[in-house]
Amino acid sequence: MSADYQFNLLNADLKDFAYPRRHTLLAAAATSLHLGRLKMQASLLATFVHDNVASDTTAAGNKMEWTPTAIISWQPLKCHDLHLRAFYKRIFRMPTLNDLYYTFIGNINLKPEYTNQYNIGVTYGKRFPQTWLRHLEVQADIYYNEVENKIVATPTSNFFRWTMVNLGKVEIRGIDIAMQTDWQPTREVVLTTRVNYTYQKAQDFTDPSKLYYGGQIPYIPWHSGSAAANLNWRLWEASYSFIYTGERYSSQANLPVNYQLPWYTSDFSISRNLPLRAGDMKLTLEINNLLNQQYEVVACYPMPGINFKAIIQYTF
Repeated sequence: MSADYQFNLLNADLKDFAYPRRHTLLAAAATSLHLGRLKMQASLLATFVHDNVASDTTAAGNKMEWTPTAIISWQPLKCHDLHLRAFYKRIFRMPTLNDLYYTFIGNINLKPEYTNQYNIGVTYGKRFPQTWLRHLEVQADIYYNEVENKIVATPTSNFFRWTMVNLGKVEIRGIDIAMQTDWQPTREVVLTTRVNYTYQKAQDFTDPSKLYYGGQIPYIPWHSGSAAANLNWRLWEASYSFIYTGERYSSQANLPVNYQLPWYTSDFSISRNLPLRAGDMKLTLEINNLLNQQYEVVACYPMPGINFKAIIQYTF
């Protein structure tokens, strides 16, 4: 059993601002059961939300929601690190204070988002103590999500001024595949790699009479993925990451005029650890967007080209 209380507030130097205050109480009960190689977990979360705003502004109504979770994992073969898993989750997402109350952006009529998540997955791992490849792990998941009142941002009549709206019904079907490896060619050299791929079909089924009924929702790509490598040698560390986002649309209407090109970025960093008195100093140089890719995450908002960052950290 556990309980948490959370208080949030939002202030801004704007005329007639709402000055919202939010009180949130979270109470959860959870349990688990292990029967040999079979593991089961269940929980129930209660969420209570109350908003206060300035006297001349309307607040979002109070919310009280109960959301369950059930998880099961089974290791079919005792001698192999193979696990089959499945879970169901009911998720309640309350709009943020910005979503509801911020001037021009906020939408006081915004409804909370509810999601039913169904997932089936498998994980397999194997160790190789006598080779350079020390460990291999592969994961694959298939999932289906039903989302009610999905919260998304959309431009108003002025493209540089956005607001928050609900999509009444969204269905998301997807596949996640990931592979991680650990390499150790020498005692002092350790290399870790990870590759991830996601296919996601997120369709808007809110209004059958609309042109975009059943289309991909804005800014959700069908294909995306990433790759990362981290190399450690003595007091040095080097990292490389690659992120790919496939084609998508900037509007609920999946028309050629709203088509967005795929984009990708590469980032590189190198670090040096320096023992210093009672602690450790870490010096890091980052080069982001290494290939100076020209891209837009959101239409008409160009992202930075190649850029650099120097970081000094001291831990004691």
